[in-house]
Amino acid sequence: MEVRDRLYIDGAWVAPARTDTIDVLDSTTEEVIGTIPSGTAADVDRAIRAARAAFEGWARISAPERAKYTSRIAEGLGVRMTEISQLIAREVGTPVNLSAIIQVGLPIATFASMAEIVDQVPWEETVGNSLVVREPVGVVGAVTPWNYPLHQIAAKVAPALAAGCTVVLKPSQVAPLNAFVLAELMHEIGLPPGVFNLVSGTGPEVGEAITCHREVDMVSFTGSTRAGKRVALELGGKSANVILPDADFGRAVSVGVTMCFLNSGQTCSALTRMLVPRDRLAEAEEIAARTAMASVPGNPFDDATRIGPLVSAAQRERVRAYIQKGIDEGAKLVTGGVDPPEGLEKGFFVRPTVFSEVRRDMAISQEEIFGPVLSILPYDTEDEAIEIANDSIYGLSGAVWSADPEHAIRVARRIRTGQVDINGGSFNPLAPFGGFKQSGHGRELGKFGLEEFLETKSLQL
Repeated sequence: MEVRDRLYIDGAWVAPARTDTIDVLDSTTEEVIGTIPSGTAADVDRAIRAARAAFEGWARISAPERAKYTSRIAEGLGVRMTEISQLIAREVGTPVNLSAIIQVGLPIATFASMAEIVDQVPWEETVGNSLVVREPVGVVGAVTPWNYPLHQIAAKVAPALAAGCTVVLKPSQVAPLNAFVLAELMHEIGLPPGVFNLVSGTGPEVGEAITCHREVDMVSFTGSTRAGKRVALELGGKSANVILPDADFGRAVSVGVTMCFLNSGQTCSALTRMLVPRDRLAEAEEIAARTAMASVPGNPFDDATRIGPLVSAAQRERVRAYIQKGIDEGAKLVTGGVDPPEGLEKGFFVRPTVFSEVRRDMAISQEEIFGPVLSILPYDTEDEAIEIANDSIYGLSGAVWSADPEHAIRVARRIRTGQVDINGGSFNPLAPFGGFKQSGHGRELGKFGLEEFLETKSLQL
């Protein structure tokens, strides 16, 4: 069992203000695999004061020099890649091979990319008689989720450090152990004291203390928030996968199911609404059912496993409740259901589920489920498909499939969402990630993510 009894504050591992702890569970076995400190507002205050004291000195270091630190962090993550991927597989349930590629590979790429990205930022430019300069925001509070725990940390911490900000991080209490490994690497590379601080604990206590602290200049939050200052929010999604009549239908449907079920559906940008021509609904159901039934849940450490457990008992019950709600509202259950997968009664497992004949007003069409549940909605015209895609409080992601890529792009431009995959276009960790409407505010990743941590100043000459 991994016992973490210290917080990382001001360049040292320090005792928390109290001895209360939080258990971390293995999502496959439901056994306790570790404990972390349950931090307090006093711990947060100590960390923020350290970050404030370190800010001026860190901001004076050149951006390329700061990026050298993030490159060394990337190297350290690479050395411990196997260890971290196995740890996250236990915390979150991501199949271990996928965990290495996504849960650790993406954070490595994000930290490493800062060396190139800082050269893309116009740190100074002349506009008329003004010199416009870009400076770091200040002290950043980063509050991160459990579904892609280290990736979401990297998406905030890497650009914040490269921008010249100092950071206080609160990782998710559900999957926090990987963050402690990151803090160890920060210490090993000699990051100046106070530049990065880690305070674990609950949202109502530690998260609230960070968002309300007067010395925090910016909060970068993934989840949902209450904060009266500059914020960057990456929130929920209910993304539409629009399959046009001329698309490669078999590939579009099967890839769409796979992208819906990625990380057991615990992905904010998951393509959870599949829109298909009404006259091909039966065909879509057959392909989706076949793909879903091939996605057999299992132990994340088994190489054959494509879908692991959900992260917690609470999440399992939430997803099962939505499946039952879909049945009660009259959606057609194509495959899956509320019962646990055969032989997997222990662990936080859910059957991969596909609904069809879903109406726009159903809860499973409108609300984020965060599990392996797909809703197939039929449409009659292209305009109706776009209308259905936009009929959501969210706007984080989406997809369009067509034999004519230019046609797909024209449709994608009409969808009110932060990113759209065209014919299965792959995720780009350097492209801006963020949403419209209630899917958030601001952008993460690449130079767009770094610019979120900068203020703009005009010097009139």
